[in-house]
Amino acid sequence: MSARRRLYPFNAEQTVNILSEFGPLVTMFVVNAMYGINEGTWALIITTVIAIAVMFYMFRRPPIFPLIASTVTVVFGALTLITHDAMWVQIKVTIFNALFAVFLLVGLRFKRNFFKYVFDKTFHYTDEGWNKFTWSFALFFLLTAVANEYVRLTYKEDHIYSILGHQMNGVNVWILFKIAIVLPITGIYAWVLTRIMHKYRLPDQAAE
Repeated sequence: MSARRRLYPFNAEQTVNILSEFGPLVTMFVVNAMYGINEGTWALIITTVIAIAVMFYMFRRPPIFPLIASTVTVVFGALTLITHDAMWVQIKVTIFNALFAVFLLVGLRFKRNFFKYVFDKTFHYTDEGWNKFTWSFALFFLLTAVANEYVRLTYKEDHIYSILGHQMNGVNVWILFKIAIVLPITGIYAWVLTRIMHKYRLPDQAAE
């Protein structure tokens, strides 16, 4: 394995997927701080659609997992615009992560590994590796759902908080939490897990 792969084990598709998840949040954070929640939500929806279009253009196929997540983002973003309540775009993370974790665990219970089904043509691992990978991500999704709900309920939209010397409302505190805490933790977790998974990797010929 090259030094670059050891330091940065993500391929182009994984990198684009990560950017498609957090790029729209960064845009929402900036626009919401400048113009308000409605404009911030529009920015979230538009950049999410652009991200999906870019992925489709680059990889010439529908990116299944990001497509599901982005569709949910657009739906809950629309609910925020209709109701003028930021709760919808915030609670989307709790609902999606919790349901997806349950989906992964139920799939394992019935020997239907979702990640193996979706990514087996790209990544070749043993069944034990795929199962451990899925178990760990299911638990990670559950933890992020709990953390998201805690921050959402603790920091209210109509309150102003002082964070690191900056005044911001509850929505921007929540977005900052996603960008400054969830993003790096997700990146580090995925990096460590990807490196661990190498010991379960199948030789190309065996995979074929």
